[in-house]
Amino acid sequence: MRIQVLGPLNADINGVSVVPTAGKPRQILSLLALHPGRVMPVPTLMEEIWGADPPVSALTTLQTYILQLRRRLGTAMGPDSPYTAKEVLATRHGGYVLQIPTDSADVHEYERRVSAGRAAYEAGDDERAAHTLRQALELWQGPALVDVRVGPVLAIEVLRLEESKLVTVERRIDADLRLRRHTELLAELRDLTARHPQHEGLHSQAMVALYRSGRQAAALDVYRRLRMRLIEELGVEPSPQLQRLHQAMLAVDPALDVSAAPRRGSTFDLYAA
Repeated sequence: MRIQVLGPLNADINGVSVVPTAGKPRQILSLLALHPGRVMPVPTLMEEIWGADPPVSALTTLQTYILQLRRRLGTAMGPDSPYTAKEVLATRHGGYVLQIPTDSADVHEYERRVSAGRAAYEAGDDERAAHTLRQALELWQGPALVDVRVGPVLAIEVLRLEESKLVTVERRIDADLRLRRHTELLAELRDLTARHPQHEGLHSQAMVALYRSGRQAAALDVYRRLRMRLIEELGVEPSPQLQRLHQAMLAVDPALDVSAAPRRGSTFDLYAA
């Protein structure tokens, strides 16, 4: 069984989809798929589907949704399967569990690659870090669970995944910057800063990439526009490290050169206190 949640929800057995069309069973499958092998408590499933005010018939309705999912699993597995649908989507004390290997879900392959890329990054192996983190990001086919109506529990899971993706993008860009790929990053960073107009880390990376590409004026303009936006929208100045990065560019600080920059640590922390 293969399950994809990093984009549209997709789950199939032997090429046969087991994804239901109804919204609530899709939510249940998504939540179980995010944590294969782990019991998902009934109260958590009910909170996802109905929030803080479940109907009187909630438990019975939930059991009906589980039965519907098992029927789809059984059809896809076929009569010759060594397992039954009830063994794959098993009942446990207080909840349900999807009994499949963790590597059946793309989210766990993503997290495995991120962990490996982070280890390479911390060890100073920039080439391996950039390659591994890029592989992790390639598993994404769009926003997480983009075609699933999410409730309060899945909303937190989706936010966690999207935050992880952004951090992974930042770390991969830092590795690429240390590999002198600043010019190749300009278009990507232009898009990222437009999508995240208040994100200081991405703006600092854009500034460094432009500066190392011989475009000091453009790098300073990125800072100017970000500062105006932060003041107008939030009433705050850029962080001290971003201000120090700006001053370093004005002073043409040699530490900004890729050969002089530290081999470990992020671009945003280049001028951290």
